[in-house]
Amino acid sequence: MFRHDIIIVGGGLAGLRAALAIRGADVAVISRVHPLRSHSVAAQGGINAALAKNDRWEDHAFDTIKGSDYLADQDAVEVLCQDAPARVIEMERWGALFSRTDEGMIAQRPFGGAGYPRTAYAEDRTGHALLHTMYEQALKNGIKFYEEWLVTRLVVKTPYLNTGTNNGRCSGVVGYNIANGRIEGFLAKAVIFATGGYGRIYRRSTNSIINTGFGCAVAYRSGVALSDMEFVQFHPTTLYGTNILITEGARGEGGLLKNKHGERFMARYSPHLLDLAPRDIVARAIQTEINEGRGFEGGYVHLELMHIGGRKIKERLPGIRQIAMDFANIDPIEEPIPIQPAQHYSMGGIASNKNCETSLSGFYVCGECSCLSVHGANRLGGNSLLETIVFGKLAGENAAMFANGIGFEAADIMEKAVHGELQRVSALLGKNEGEAFFKIRDELKEIMDEKVGIFRDEENLKAALGKIRELKMRYGSVYVRNKGTVFNQELVNAIELEGMLDIAEVICIGAIERKESRGSHFRLDYPARDDANWLRHTLVTFAPEGLRVEYKPVNITMYPPKPREY
Repeated sequence: MFRHDIIIVGGGLAGLRAALAIRGADVAVISRVHPLRSHSVAAQGGINAALAKNDRWEDHAFDTIKGSDYLADQDAVEVLCQDAPARVIEMERWGALFSRTDEGMIAQRPFGGAGYPRTAYAEDRTGHALLHTMYEQALKNGIKFYEEWLVTRLVVKTPYLNTGTNNGRCSGVVGYNIANGRIEGFLAKAVIFATGGYGRIYRRSTNSIINTGFGCAVAYRSGVALSDMEFVQFHPTTLYGTNILITEGARGEGGLLKNKHGERFMARYSPHLLDLAPRDIVARAIQTEINEGRGFEGGYVHLELMHIGGRKIKERLPGIRQIAMDFANIDPIEEPIPIQPAQHYSMGGIASNKNCETSLSGFYVCGECSCLSVHGANRLGGNSLLETIVFGKLAGENAAMFANGIGFEAADIMEKAVHGELQRVSALLGKNEGEAFFKIRDELKEIMDEKVGIFRDEENLKAALGKIRELKMRYGSVYVRNKGTVFNQELVNAIELEGMLDIAEVICIGAIERKESRGSHFRLDYPARDDANWLRHTLVTFAPEGLRVEYKPVNITMYPPKPREY
C-alpha cells in the first residue's frame, strides 16, 4: 500500500497544474500513460486570454457565456476569464514557446464565437508546447509519478452504496499496475481527478484511445453525480477517413469551408461570423450540407487554405500540413482538405462547484472530466486549455487546504477496497469462455455515432438507450483471453468497457429528458431553446435501485440569457 497526502489521478495539463499548486504536502500523480502521452498534448489551436490592452476579461466572459448558450455557471466563468492572463503569462515564464508578433508580443488569432482575436498559440501545437513545459516544471519540483496505472476505484468511508446518501469521505484510490498486473491501494487525505474526457465511446472522434471516460465512471459508481452529460461537442473539422483534428486555428488564419459546388455555405447559417461561428453551429451546418446532398460523395466538405499562401501555412499551421500530407496524401498549400464533424470534447463531467469540490468530502476534480460548469452547452475553442490550468491550480490549492487539516483513515479501509478489486479482476480473468470485449465496445461506438450524434430525436435516443442496456447485460459474459500479468491491455480494455457503457447510458438519459435544443444538444423534435423549462443543469447519480435524475439552476450573475445570434 502507498501513502501520500494528496493523490492526483491524471498526468495531463490539469493534473500537472494541480500538482504544481501544492506546497508543503506529499503529492503524487497517477497516470494511465506517461504524462507526455496524455491527451492534452493533442490540443492544437490555442489558449484564450484577454492579453491585449483593448480586450477585457468581461468581454471574454460574455463570449464564453453566449457561446455556452447561457448554460454556463457565470460565477465560474468569471473565475476562468479573470485568471486567464496570469496563467498564460505564467506558462510563458515557465518556458512555453508561444508564437510572436513582429513586435515580440504573444501572438493571438481569431477563434469561433469570440468578439476579439484572443487565442494565444504556439503554431498549431499549443497543447504540445504547454504539456512539455508543465512536465518540465513537475520534474524540477520533484513531483512523484506512478506511470502506467489504471485507477479502478475511489475508496470512500461511509460510501453511497451502503448508506443511500453520499455523505462519505474520499480516503484514496485503488489502482491496477498495467506493467506487472498488481492491484495496490493508495491511501490519501485528498484525491483530485483530472482524468480527461470520454470521446472514445464514439467511433468518429478526435480523442486519443485512452479517452474512455473511465475516471468519470469510477466517480459515478462511488455516488458522485455526473452533470450535463448530454452536451457532447462535435468538432466541425476533422480529417475525413481518420477523424484526426484539423484545428479551428486553420479557419482563424483565414481558412474557408466550401461544399461540392464551391459555395461558402456558412453564409446561410451564420451570416456575421461565417466560418468562425461557434463549433456547434459550424458542425451542424457542415452535417446539414452533407445530409442534403451538397457534400462530396462519402460525406465531407472542403476546408481551403491555398489562398493563405505557403509561407503562412508553414509558419502557423505546420502540424496541420503534416497531418494532411501523411494521412491524406494532400498538401494544403495546393489542395483543399476533406473534413467532416466528429466527437471532440465533453462539456459534461463529474459535478463540482467553482472551487473544484464535489459532493464527496476530500474529492476534487478539474479539467475535461469535471463539470464546473464553465462551458455550459457548448465550449468555445481556446477555453479548454485555459480551464485545465486555471482550475487545475484551484483544485490543487483547495485540496491542499483540506488535507492540511485532517489525518489519514485507518489502513483497513484500503485493505478491504483492494480485496474487492482483486476479486473483480480475478473474476474477469477466471472465465474461459464468453464474449470478447471488443464486440460490445464496437457496437457501442456505432450506436453512439448513429443515434446520439449531432442531430437527435426521441425515437433514436430511446433506441440507443435500449441497446446500451442490452450491451450492459451482455457485459456480464465478457471474458479475457489473455491471462498474463505484464501489460495485459485486453484486461485493461475490458475493465474500461464497463465504465464506457455507464457513461453512454447517462448521456442518453440526459438527452432524452432534455426536451429542447441548446448548444451541442440539438433535438429535431424540439428545435427551440426553452429557457422557461430547461435553463438548468442535469444531474445523474448512480443508485442501487436505479439511476436518479435531478436538476439544479444555472448560476447567473452578469449576463441574463438572450437569443444567441451570430
